[in-house]
Amino acid sequence: MSTYQNNITQLFDIRYPIIQGGMIWASGWRLASAVSNAGGLGLIGSGSMYPDVLKDHIQKCKAATDKPFGVNVPLLYPNVEEHIQTIIEEKIPIVFTSAGNPKTYTQRLKEEGIKVVHVISSSKFAVKAQEAGCDAVVAEGFEAGGHNGREETTTLVLIPSVVDAVSIPVIAAGGIATGKQMLAAFALGASGVQIGSRFVATPEASSHINFKNLIIGSNEGDTVLSLKKLTPVRLLKNKFYQQVAEAESNGASIEELKQLLGRGRAKLGMFEGNLEEGELEIGQVAAMLCAIQPASEVVEEIWKEFLSSAEQLSKTITQQ
Repeated sequence: MSTYQNNITQLFDIRYPIIQGGMIWASGWRLASAVSNAGGLGLIGSGSMYPDVLKDHIQKCKAATDKPFGVNVPLLYPNVEEHIQTIIEEKIPIVFTSAGNPKTYTQRLKEEGIKVVHVISSSKFAVKAQEAGCDAVVAEGFEAGGHNGREETTTLVLIPSVVDAVSIPVIAAGGIATGKQMLAAFALGASGVQIGSRFVATPEASSHINFKNLIIGSNEGDTVLSLKKLTPVRLLKNKFYQQVAEAESNGASIEELKQLLGRGRAKLGMFEGNLEEGELEIGQVAAMLCAIQPASEVVEEIWKEFLSSAEQLSKTITQQ
């Protein structure tokens, strides 16, 4: 067992400063509990859940782990108020919010003794999250999957900028799937990492096996930041993406893009496995993934590589 401690491991009472992203249609109780049991912080992704489904996942996660876990709440989805109430009633210790104003729920959650972390894509929003009372921020670079920042700031640029802008702990996200990438994030001032894409490619993720197989078979350039007029989202190229790209090149309006997107498009692709008509959200780092691995192996592999890479880097610097 590692004795490593920093402000993130202490904040969440976890062994490793590795947080699993709360991705829609992927992050159910099986994945969250597996990551928490392995020493990281598992997150249930509430964005794709009805209130009764979230409650069921929370209760199953409690039964599957005695370690801390949290819930990710994207503020742009329906049922947010019900989700917040469920989180309070179930005494969830940690909440990650995203895609909205952190002032909306942070104080209410903190009054219940809940740690609150907000996902941001710029230094400006990091400061707003700190002012709202958040305990930490996730600084998510342009490389990330799912909903993304319009600024298109890469992780390498974003992390040090956010670290300089706030005094609360910074968790790096976007383009991170290995221990070496985790070490790079720490060199930039981050205290932890949030990893999404690699955890989608695990047996415990609730996403469809067709989607997982497509991820591990993808190459560089197979994802594109799209739908910037709505909410920017990084997608794997498929028939639906090509329809979006064509509509955008023809100057489609916001309403036309909404109509094209329709309802249930992400569920169709990521959960039901329709690889042509579905919306397939994943990060650039998918191109580095080549196998479906258990979540516990992912956590251990990342941590061991982080430590060995740090040791090797230290030797390299000393020798020069």
